[in-house]
Amino acid sequence: MASYGDYTDITVELQEMVAVVEIQRAPNNFFDEVLIRSISQAFEDLDGDDNCRSIVLGSAGKHFCAGANFTAPAAAGTPRSDPGALYRHGVRLFRTAKPIVAAVQGAAVGGGLGLAVMADFRVACEESRFSANFTRLGFHPGFGLTVTLPELIGKQNANLMFFTGRRIKGAEALQMGLADTLVPLAEVRSAAVELAREIATSAPLAVQSTRATVRVGLADRVALATDHELAEQTRLRMTDDYSEGIRAMDERRTPDFKGE
Repeated sequence: MASYGDYTDITVELQEMVAVVEIQRAPNNFFDEVLIRSISQAFEDLDGDDNCRSIVLGSAGKHFCAGANFTAPAAAGTPRSDPGALYRHGVRLFRTAKPIVAAVQGAAVGGGLGLAVMADFRVACEESRFSANFTRLGFHPGFGLTVTLPELIGKQNANLMFFTGRRIKGAEALQMGLADTLVPLAEVRSAAVELAREIATSAPLAVQSTRATVRVGLADRVALATDHELAEQTRLRMTDDYSEGIRAMDERRTPDFKGE
């Protein structure tokens, strides 16, 4: 089992041609610019390693990625994430070459959903829940989800998730095409590794070539989408509805939006 260099808040290990990249921000694994930059760097490094043929993206703790932590104050002396830089690093993920299987236990919410949908496949369990909760917070979807989610589950299902912010559990996610495999919670990681290992037994140059053909232009479409998403998020963050959405989430109540 090969280990890789130091990354911030993730570990990387190679297990028989399968690299396991694990987010280490348990239990919720909230994301920010630092984390996305770290994952994108790891993926690019793995692209340069011929011993790696596929990647599993997983997380320690209860949740895959519960989104961004909007309510916690930044630590003293720590700058808040630059959303523009975060999305630029997010686009890097879509430009990497090797197949990715996401092991999704618990929540994949907001940008965490975007991170899960970035992968080629998602292994989930009944306890998984997927949510594009942006409008419940009073602002616009991000992380390229306005491109990736409709392409994965169709425009109507994506709109349902965008407009309601509802949580989609494992069985519904499987039916919708949001999850590819549903297994018991305790087997999510091993099933993801098994799928990645099956991919790794195919001819690596042929797999990467086929993947590049299937995903042609995706990174560029995501880059354009994130530019627009960020502009809309910036505008909507100035509204009273956004402030109300964040307060309501912090207070665990239903938001009272006024359209202002």
